[in-house]
Amino acid sequence: MLPTVYQGSLALLTDLYQLTMAYGYWKRQRADRLATFHLFFRKLPFQGGYAVAAGLELAIDYLRHFRFADDDLSYLATLRGNDGRPLFEEEFFDYLAQLRFNGDLEAIPEGTVVFPNEPLVRVTAPLLVAQLLETPLLNLINFSTLIATKSARICQAAQGEPVLEFGLRRAQGIDGGLTSARAAYIGGASATSNVLAGKLLGIPIKGTHAHSWVMAYGDEREAFADYAAAMPNNCVFLVDTYDTLEGVRHAIEAGHELRRRGHKMVGIRLDSGDLAYLSIEARRLLDEAGFPDAAIVGSSDLDEHVIQSLKQQGAKISVWGVGTRLATAYDQPALGGVFKLAAIQNEAGEWEHRIKLSEQRVKTTIPGRLQVRRYFKEGHVAGDLMYDELLGEPDGGAIIDPSDPLRRKKLKPELESETLLKPIFEQGELVYQSPPLAEMQARTQAEIARFHPSVRRLLNPHGYPVGIDQKLYRLREEMIHETRQMEEE
Repeated sequence: MLPTVYQGSLALLTDLYQLTMAYGYWKRQRADRLATFHLFFRKLPFQGGYAVAAGLELAIDYLRHFRFADDDLSYLATLRGNDGRPLFEEEFFDYLAQLRFNGDLEAIPEGTVVFPNEPLVRVTAPLLVAQLLETPLLNLINFSTLIATKSARICQAAQGEPVLEFGLRRAQGIDGGLTSARAAYIGGASATSNVLAGKLLGIPIKGTHAHSWVMAYGDEREAFADYAAAMPNNCVFLVDTYDTLEGVRHAIEAGHELRRRGHKMVGIRLDSGDLAYLSIEARRLLDEAGFPDAAIVGSSDLDEHVIQSLKQQGAKISVWGVGTRLATAYDQPALGGVFKLAAIQNEAGEWEHRIKLSEQRVKTTIPGRLQVRRYFKEGHVAGDLMYDELLGEPDGGAIIDPSDPLRRKKLKPELESETLLKPIFEQGELVYQSPPLAEMQARTQAEIARFHPSVRRLLNPHGYPVGIDQKLYRLREEMIHETRQMEEE
């Protein structure tokens, strides 16, 4: 999608401090040291029990086309420091002109259920290159993962009934509209109203008419009749422009005329008012008039909590149009993912662990080159183990929550397991084929189904066990202790 929408270079899709650090690494002869960074988030969004990874294919597009164009370098040459002199040397631009992504990247496939502290992406590359990827990778992964998660929650509340993504008009710009349509589809949405997303991504598109169609006529009967005459194969009538239940009756009249002409009324849409009561009454009117198969589409500021409530009230809505609160992740506008250095090679080529400390234990990072292993018991997910490949295979003991060492769980080594981080790039060469979006969507649904209902529930979900192995826990604690001692000295 990225090369199609943005036909120029995106190398400057970054923060200035990434470039100043890159310049410093180059200037001080540290640019080519191999380093490993992890992209992860610390807290689940929407107070939920899981998240859904998304955005990897966008990241792949970015890395495949990563290069500084001549006009990028010309712009950077105009930047000045606080002394009025150029911020960067001319020789640095020559270096950047030849730069390409030449490292390794492992990632968790899109549609996989993920949890805090687990690396969604692991980058091992020359330090300068890896540093330059921080901002763009976070931009591409964070928002997609957030929207895919929101979509999965909404689809869960809809209990298998179709969810349509209607958020383009209130999305954060063109890119926000496209990215949210894509991520919502991965999360489980059946279709989008975004026609450009349909063209570029192959997502099914759905839509009917707005209130303005009815208002342009003044008479609702005539408006529905003319719409049926113009679009006999796409008739979902929006019935709440004036009096909703009267609008349902007018839609029924138009439906009978469609039937006489050999066509079918698909359904009606409710966009305001008491959706539970109105959908129940609308269902009664439609059934009595001989339209038991006509769908009732509900919209109007829906999210997973409203849908769940409407279900509990016995609403007869069978298709859910969700706009603003899906496309903008209305109740949580950002995921909060981070990109942290975890290991680096020294001058002798030996790997050294790195750790970032914090007054908040949750913000103390996990060192090493992490892999995630998911264990299964009797077909269901049992727990996730993070281990450091630099330390070798996990020791088979308990997994320990890095944020709360008192939370531990024993996972037997003989359990069926899967490593989640898959090779995507090896020494700059793409070795992974992204599956079609429909397969990503199917993966999401299959993944969620393998988790216990207590983890999936929307309110106060059970905490799924995720932790590090004992070898990594001991190393981390030693590094914390040694670093604290150094600070005190």
